[in-house]
Amino acid sequence: MKAIAILASKEFCDGIRNRWFLGAAGALMIFALGLTFVGSAPSGSVGVDRLAVTTVSLTSLAVFLLPLMALLLSYDALVGEIERGTMSLLLTYPVARWQVVVGKFIGQTFGLGAATITGFGVAGLFLLWLAPDSANWHGYLLLVGSSVWLGAVFVAIGLVISGLPQQRGAAAALAFIVWLVFVVMYDMALLGGLVADQAAIIGPSVFNFLLLFNPADAFRMFNLAGVEDIRAAAGLLGADMAGGLALSGALMSLFFWTTLPLGLAVFIFHRKSL
Repeated sequence: MKAIAILASKEFCDGIRNRWFLGAAGALMIFALGLTFVGSAPSGSVGVDRLAVTTVSLTSLAVFLLPLMALLLSYDALVGEIERGTMSLLLTYPVARWQVVVGKFIGQTFGLGAATITGFGVAGLFLLWLAPDSANWHGYLLLVGSSVWLGAVFVAIGLVISGLPQQRGAAAALAFIVWLVFVVMYDMALLGGLVADQAAIIGPSVFNFLLLFNPADAFRMFNLAGVEDIRAAAGLLGADMAGGLALSGALMSLFFWTTLPLGLAVFIFHRKSL
């Protein structure tokens, strides 16, 4: 455990010094603040709770930005050290390969979590001023917590990516493709199939089930399904995702998308030749 803690601490410090990651964290804070003011503006005219509208907007922001931030942190965690020769030196110490992977996962998740909590926390302070009497603060807190979890999912996926190629450039390209597939292309393909199917096979229940195969959609489902005002602010999408089955399915999806890639990363790195 001591070795894991030391590795996690090192990864945390390296992450918060990464200029690309710091830039993305700053963008998260700026966009969150912008959506706090601009995204909640229509609530007064349509009678929807201001905090609920903002939570829906921030959910979409998290889906696009947090996976990218996580992959920026983790795509070269293993292959980068192998290229620099520091991994061979590290493994001369009494540390197992699985401890290296788990330590990097914990450290990078904590770093990403700190950036996420800071960005959404600053936005939350302004929301506290704009909507102090809202009854939907638990939905906002669930958003912050699940956003940290979403980051952990993509850190684990990034570690799998980092263990596959021999060069950092190939890992970067693969990370971008993975982000594009999960955040953009999967939903486009699913919606295209839904339109072509004309509800003959893909009904609402099948559609929601297919969403669970994508961690980004599972995250969105979890945050839009749990609170009535947030479902109302999300419109028909939120209503279709309502119910305890949607919540439990989203949680199970996020759990498996965390544990399975992390286990796969350990397996790949254990068999990788340095």
